[in-house]
Amino acid sequence: MLILNRTAGVFSKPAKRKIDELLRCFTCHPRKQCLHKIVLGIETSCDDTAAAVVDETGNVLGEAIHSQTEVHLKTGGIIPPVAQQLHKENIQRIVQEALSASKVSPSELSAIATTIKPGMALSLGVGLSFSLQLVNQFKKPFIPIHHMEAHALTIRLTNNVDFPYLVLLISGGHCLLALVQGISDFLLLGKSLDIAPGDMLDKVARRLSLMKHPECSNMSGGKAIEHLAKQGNKLHFDLKPPMQRAKNCDFSFTGLQHVVERIIMQKEKEEGIETGQVLSSAADIAAAVQHTAACHIAKRTHRAILFCQQKGLFSQGNAVLVASGGVASNLYIRKALEIVADVTQCTLLCPPPRLCTDNGIMIAWNGIERLRAGLGILYNTEGIRYEPKCPLGVDISREVGEAAIKLPQLRMKI
Repeated sequence: MLILNRTAGVFSKPAKRKIDELLRCFTCHPRKQCLHKIVLGIETSCDDTAAAVVDETGNVLGEAIHSQTEVHLKTGGIIPPVAQQLHKENIQRIVQEALSASKVSPSELSAIATTIKPGMALSLGVGLSFSLQLVNQFKKPFIPIHHMEAHALTIRLTNNVDFPYLVLLISGGHCLLALVQGISDFLLLGKSLDIAPGDMLDKVARRLSLMKHPECSNMSGGKAIEHLAKQGNKLHFDLKPPMQRAKNCDFSFTGLQHVVERIIMQKEKEEGIETGQVLSSAADIAAAVQHTAACHIAKRTHRAILFCQQKGLFSQGNAVLVASGGVASNLYIRKALEIVADVTQCTLLCPPPRLCTDNGIMIAWNGIERLRAGLGILYNTEGIRYEPKCPLGVDISREVGEAAIKLPQLRMKI
């Protein structure tokens, strides 16, 4: 846990002058008094600088985002100091673009909501420092946001969904299953014991050198795997889903990654090529690892649904599964989840792809939800902290494991 005092120097004096420039842009644009609550959301937890203005009816009044994907593709992964510098260079512009598009001045905002946990420390510090300067300048309430809570609640912006519902959050940095009982009321059923699925897919893509593949050169690792997998045979390599004997809802992806890396090494020897060249079997490997990851995710989710049904945690006759996070935009994984939803008579809902990845809209909407409920609204930000690591909700994963629910055989014909 890092305290704000340690991050007070995130912005240099020139950067602080940029905030003054932002403020001047909106001092001469008065408008009629707003009838709705309006929140500015700011997101810098990883490698996307994003901001959005959303009102309490769910209207997105303005948004802007700067992706660092191309930079990190060239470096082979996210380098925290590089991500921090890019956030610092772009946050003023992104916030200004979102506010300009919304035609809302900072003085008209009801509150400012910002991701403060979990995420990369250097990135979180940029968003928090910038937000607090806006908060202090305009004397607005501040709403600290848990990144995973925002992902979990996004579906309530796009669909009419009541509590409770089960949420599967899968991304490059997170993987968990939780029952959403309220805006800040979560029961954690399971989580990844090592790395997230998006991280695993990215590492496999890098090991396969997919950036050198003519069809995948400008794609992120996960997108490259999904694209190439369409051309491959998922059964060409015999990969087993992880943790098949563990009757819980936890995940693991490191073992699968290591198995795939050994296969790649063996195929490189067989084909007589050096590391860094694209294998002729790359599509088959991509298809196999995607299928295995999809089956693993689907089985853990299947058990979570059965646990909730057995314990009466869903509203009667209204079981809802929400899949969100960047990996949830993978259509193959979605199809696997559809099979599970169908067999358990559960409704599967997914936010649109652009709201599955990190964005400012979900942060602003989470702020709206909290503002309406009167939860976690700060009028004094002294001592506010950002937290690179922060669990979500109450962990009942041990109880899930003790239930030892055996899954029925399910054919994953995708």
